[in-house]
Amino acid sequence: MPDDTAFDLIFRQASLAGHDRPVDIGVRRGRFSAIAPVITSDAPEIVIGGRAVLPGFVDTHVHLDKACLLGRCGHLHGGLKEAIAAVSTMKRDFTVADVHARGAQVLERAIGKGTTQMRSHVEVDPRIGLRSFEALKALKRDYAWAIDLSLCVFPQEGLTNDPGTEELLIQALRDGADALGGCPYTDTDPNEQIARLFTLATRFDVDLDFHLDFDLDASWMHLDEVCRQTVVHGFGGRVAIGHVTKLSALPPDAFAQAADRLAEAGVAVTVLPSTDVYLMGRAATHDVPRGLTPAHRLLAHGVTCSVATNNVLNPFTPFGDASLLRMANFYANVAQVGPEGFGACIDLVTTLPARLMNLRDYGIAIGNPADLIVLDAPTAGEALAGLAEPVMGFKSGRQSFSRPVAELYRPAEAMAAPGRLAVAGGSGGS
Repeated sequence: MPDDTAFDLIFRQASLAGHDRPVDIGVRRGRFSAIAPVITSDAPEIVIGGRAVLPGFVDTHVHLDKACLLGRCGHLHGGLKEAIAAVSTMKRDFTVADVHARGAQVLERAIGKGTTQMRSHVEVDPRIGLRSFEALKALKRDYAWAIDLSLCVFPQEGLTNDPGTEELLIQALRDGADALGGCPYTDTDPNEQIARLFTLATRFDVDLDFHLDFDLDASWMHLDEVCRQTVVHGFGGRVAIGHVTKLSALPPDAFAQAADRLAEAGVAVTVLPSTDVYLMGRAATHDVPRGLTPAHRLLAHGVTCSVATNNVLNPFTPFGDASLLRMANFYANVAQVGPEGFGACIDLVTTLPARLMNLRDYGIAIGNPADLIVLDAPTAGEALAGLAEPVMGFKSGRQSFSRPVAELYRPAEAMAAPGRLAVAGGSGGS
């Protein structure tokens, strides 16, 4: 049992995965420095009281640049092409300040819901130029105290068919973009787009993250070409594909073959439940398909997977609160995952997306940055099932948010404390 007064902070009685009983967690200079049944120290302490502690949620696929657009356009469209067209029109008028303000709304919600790592895709093309990228670079700096933001620039409306886009992508990569994305299904020459993006990724030594195979026609896919290029360029473990809703339409044998191909190439998959379920199957008049790729089945084949947010309050997804716990719960509902799979669903928003993003120092382990969140439940699985809110979070040992647990005012208590109801109504209760 550590006996050390050199800690800056002690978390007491934390329920931590891999430990049979609650443990104490010591923090020194912004990093985890001890994990033990009991730490003897006179350092400041926070009593967790047996609640579940996680290293924070990891959101691998968000679009901060086009979030919170409801009200700016009529929502009469319902399909993917219509959503892309609606945003294409609007983004011509986006300013750096506008993108920053809307992105900040989502970032603050995500922080308060327990996200400590995020990859945001950023559209770059002649219509928006680098304005959204500049705004997100500022957000990355402004919110570094609570969240690590990685920026993935990509051509939403095509590359080979959109002159000037490749030059803008190169400029963004030179100016610090962390990753490079793609969207082959909007390009007139999808395979050429894939090839060019692999060439750029190799040149700038950045990971790749594609929007891919986003419909339910399983008769053709771009998945094979991405896997092939991944092997050719030796990029295994550095490529992710998002949506891939075609996989949900494959029969078992074909699904298993595709899963094995992904695992062998080292290509990860991100499932985006809210958008995928909202946009897919709209042509059906009955027995509407879910359009949700079963990530838990891909895991059984050795494919690294994540579940992520994608869009918030825009034509692609007209709802959202940036809560990855809610998204994991939604995934479990739609994919019909029972209690035996709740732990895997938590992995899909924590350790697995950290692996997808190649985060080398993620997790509650000695020496890693002291990033953690506390859930209002004794285990992460119970938090998933009951949507138990995160009640506090820390980034590098510094508290980043808190959320008081709801307090109920029973009739006897209200009578014993006249005026208390009014105070609670004004403050939300605390």
